Amino acid sequence: MSTTLLLARHGQTVWHTENRYAGVSDVALTDEGRAQAEALGRWAATHPVDAIWTSTVSRAIATADPACRALGLTPHREPDLRECDFGVVEGRTLAEFAAEDPKAAEAFRADPVAHPFPDAEAPLAAAARGAGALRRIATAHPGERVLVVAHNTLFRLVLCELLGIPLSEYRRVFPRLRNAAITELRIDDGDSAALLSLNVPCETDRT
Repeated sequence: MSTTLLLARHGQTVWHTENRYAGVSDVALTDEGRAQAEALGRWAATHPVDAIWTSTVSRAIATADPACRALGLTPHREPDLRECDFGVVEGRTLAEFAAEDPKAAEAFRADPVAHPFPDAEAPLAAAARGAGALRRIATAHPGERVLVVAHNTLFRLVLCELLGIPLSEYRRVFPRLRNAAITELRIDDGDSAALLSLNVPCETDRT
């Protein structure tokens, strides 16, 4: 039986306005991020959603909260939906890292899986845990539509993992998931996956 997963990246944070890697750091939403969360809540109120899951990071929890209130649903928390740990680049931009270690930055740009940031979580491990989490969620909600609020890099890695795309291509194939936009993924019998839509905004008047 098919389960539809409605993947939404959390709303904008202070660090993301400067393109800084947040990763496992606990960074709050901006006013714009909270507005994006409210838009996601309004979207959820007018679309079929049977359950809501989030990562355990506060920016994802806060983004899902308006949808939970609108639908009267209690969210499920899943630690394996947390963002990747970016190691020494947590809180920094890629440009700042490149100024310090240009060879490592260039190697990352060429193949972010073979050459992750120093002290960072291995992308292969992140993809495996995230894909495992989505498969478990799909198995728990056969035939339902589930809103899953988590993180940009994790979702991009997981999409590659589930769709059979080489993980090293995640930055090229999925350059960015927009904050609080919907990416619709169908998982059949908890295993095979199909991408139905990507980066669909909740409100057309927001960028």
